Amino acid sequence: MSLDPKQFKRLFTVEEANATLPLVRAICNDMSQLSKSLLERRERLAHLAGRRATASKGDRNDPYLEELAQVEQDLALDSQRLEEYVEELRDLGVEPKDAPRGLVDFPSLMDDRVVFLCWQLGESEVLYWHEVEDGFLGRQPLTAESAASDDSFDGTITGE
Repeated sequence: MSLDPKQFKRLFTVEEANATLPLVRAICNDMSQLSKSLLERRERLAHLAGRRATASKGDRNDPYLEELAQVEQDLALDSQRLEEYVEELRDLGVEPKDAPRGLVDFPSLMDDRVVFLCWQLGESEVLYWHEVEDGFLGRQPLTAESAASDDSFDGTITGE
């Protein structure tokens, strides 16, 4: 699948992606923590709501109804905040892929085709790339040859 480079807000070189990492890392860290928290709280709420539904059988005098409503409201607000993190990344030109893992892609050009430079929380710098259709499982290490097709590449590969 060939993508038009114009459909992306920007295309990154390896150097530009790495220069953006301090901000991307901070956003991804917040996004990952919030995403994991939301998943856990939603699972607990679903479990509790299921148990309560069978126990109270719709009792309108249930003293926990107000508390459950507050928890649901908090989840909605945090879900909105998670969307704001995703939008922050997109505004930078970065493609969020997996919020709990803090996985993002940086659109890039390699051999005149769009590819993604791939990074996730815990990695010191952008060290991998993949074809658009391959995703994370198709990650390949950046090498001098893969980065050399970028006209602004200065010949320095870090992390090898």
